[in-house]
Amino acid sequence: MSNEAATARAAEALTEPETIPHGLGASVPPADARAKTEGTFPYAADLWAEGLLWAAVLRSPHPHARILSIDTSHARTMPGVRAVVTHEDVPGEPVYGRGKADRPVFASEIVRHHGEPIAAVAADHPDTARMAAAAVIVEYEVLDPVTDPEQAFEAEPLHPDGNLIRHIPLRHGDPDVVGDVVVEGAYRIGRQDPAPIGAEAGLAVPRPDGGVELYLASTDPHADRDAAAACYGLEPERVKVVVTGVPGATADREDRSFQLPLGLLAMKTGCPVKLAASREESFLGHTHRHPTLLRYRHHADSEGKLVKVEAQILLDAGAYADTSSDALAAAVAFACGPYVVPNAFIEGWAVRTNNPPSGHVRGEGAMQVCAAHEAQMDKLAKKLGIDPAELRLRNAMATGDVLPTGQTVTCPAPVAELLQAVRDHPLPPLPKDTPEEEWLLPGGPEGAGEPGAVRRGVGYGLGMVHMLGAEGADEVSTATVKVQGGVATVLCAAVETGQGFSTLARQIVQETLGVEEVHVAPVDTDQPPAGAGCRGRHTWVSGGAVERAAKMVRTQLLQPLAHKFGMSAELLQITDGKITSYDGVLSTTVAEALDGKELWATAQCRPHPTEPLDEAGQGDAFVGMSFCAVRAVVDVDIELGSVRVVELAVAQDVGRVLNPAQLAARIEAGVTQGVGVALTENLRTPRGVIRHPDLTGYALPTALDAPDIHIVKLVEERDVVAPFGAKAVSAVPVVTSPAAIASAVRAATGRPVNRLPIRPQAAVVTNG
Repeated sequence: MSNEAATARAAEALTEPETIPHGLGASVPPADARAKTEGTFPYAADLWAEGLLWAAVLRSPHPHARILSIDTSHARTMPGVRAVVTHEDVPGEPVYGRGKADRPVFASEIVRHHGEPIAAVAADHPDTARMAAAAVIVEYEVLDPVTDPEQAFEAEPLHPDGNLIRHIPLRHGDPDVVGDVVVEGAYRIGRQDPAPIGAEAGLAVPRPDGGVELYLASTDPHADRDAAAACYGLEPERVKVVVTGVPGATADREDRSFQLPLGLLAMKTGCPVKLAASREESFLGHTHRHPTLLRYRHHADSEGKLVKVEAQILLDAGAYADTSSDALAAAVAFACGPYVVPNAFIEGWAVRTNNPPSGHVRGEGAMQVCAAHEAQMDKLAKKLGIDPAELRLRNAMATGDVLPTGQTVTCPAPVAELLQAVRDHPLPPLPKDTPEEEWLLPGGPEGAGEPGAVRRGVGYGLGMVHMLGAEGADEVSTATVKVQGGVATVLCAAVETGQGFSTLARQIVQETLGVEEVHVAPVDTDQPPAGAGCRGRHTWVSGGAVERAAKMVRTQLLQPLAHKFGMSAELLQITDGKITSYDGVLSTTVAEALDGKELWATAQCRPHPTEPLDEAGQGDAFVGMSFCAVRAVVDVDIELGSVRVVELAVAQDVGRVLNPAQLAARIEAGVTQGVGVALTENLRTPRGVIRHPDLTGYALPTALDAPDIHIVKLVEERDVVAPFGAKAVSAVPVVTSPAAIASAVRAATGRPVNRLPIRPQAAVVTNG
């Protein structure tokens, strides 16, 4: 699909209400599109309450220090200050964490990373709160930080649980096999920040029963509620999380270091308390993508068929574990990429350092190894004198092949088809074929470079991700569908993070029940849990729950009619709001069949179970997988090292297209995020201190950096175990496009390009 086609579909989706399409397969527009474009969408930063107080958090200026004393007396006596809390005011569990509870609500004895919370203040004005937080006097004994993950193995323990979070030694095949050709490489992936455009915000309101309500842009409200209840020493029923509008999420949207102090302050003051983080606080507080060191050795025969892959993968988890165990499992399992590798020996570690904490960011683990294994494929192709695309085709994975974890790929895996599609797509015209005044050179229209120094490169990337949780995670979601008065309502705690679940839920009910007006209820923890909004979970698990509930309501609707006419309900169909029988005897509308009745049903969806990787890294750890191929075309100024991504051609297996406009937008957004990973996004942390924590120092790609994106093929081979047969689409373009861009820069310059983001000096060719 080209940009023009995607734009046309999106425009079609925003037509007048009477022509709006509905049902699965249609470009149904988001229900909140108008509110977001008009500025009336209710984000957490917009919330207000009577008697509102403002919160501010004091954070450590040091990445590693011993706390000798905390003096809050000056802050407490400032006019307008209502409360100051530290670790001494946490009534329940003092630690929390998504994967492992090892992160303090407030540091008490040791500071382990720059920006770690020390205290929080509630005051009657945000400026007063910030000044009071700054007035808390903390005496530190500054310690030497451990910032090199390789040194973490020998360093003194930074945490009571030690520095090693997880080690996975994967063993698959014959370790003594040696290929005719061997290539080696060392690679480094930088620290990417989720950089949400809307910074973290929240509101806590005390309840009469001594509990608290938290209004947050949470992506996993029940997990956030349980963590808060444990911290506050309350039963989960006395803590309620209400999900506000989520301003986009490509990671764990709301870090709990922002959430937990709010409730403590609200309960201590008896007043509503609001926090709206500054951009600097946002960078200091939330988790980031794992920086990674990778060493690879690929063995191949003389024809280019892979024989063995050896790799070492070291993830820098930062100060706390968070989701590092999950990220490491993905990195190790997909270390060889979507290729057939009969022998694989991978060592993976995740370690603690005094760097900022790492956590879930779209495609975690898989993105880092994709950059490395694709660089290795380029090296093999060059050494063998084989076209890089052809080498990849000779090794491409297919359904029925076996991962290095021993798991058989049972889902559709059209890797070769995807690669052929991007390889065969026409290349963009060269600059010399366009008028000179229209040339777009690396560095922008006013760039300092000379046209004669520009080299064009074409590169390829193949990537894969897993869907849903892994290694025995219990993936389950619950949904309720109600129909009354010709209007359907969906109740499901699946949070709309921009991935389109609310739109999909409407489409499912429209398709199943023939009811055009469908509302998705706001999310809170009074509803049954639906889990986190990541890895395509809500399309699969929550969408599956909505479908099952809608089908149960459909049966309630059709059975009386079928009984009346002496036929089975399966012989009736609903199309465009009409119910008809196979023989035409029965024909009525859904509205007439409802006749004022209220129908409802609740259902769950739980995918088939998985298992943890064993001591040799073996096991059926994943429910399903998704694949992508990207061809990148870049122009590189070999004197300045500046890079312009000219075009990205994308082919992806999607199972089934449920909403064409939405799917195209998600793929294009993922690819563009990958451009940032490849070229600009690197959160610098010299000696553990975040440098320039703002959107000036951290360079996000803008509209001027976005290349032409052509979705050249969407393979709709349905995954039979997934509801609707659909696959997740957002993460795998993020995983694959940085590797393709790096491949294209290698092709243009002949340089190895062994780190992301690509630094200018890595693209400079000194010999011309």
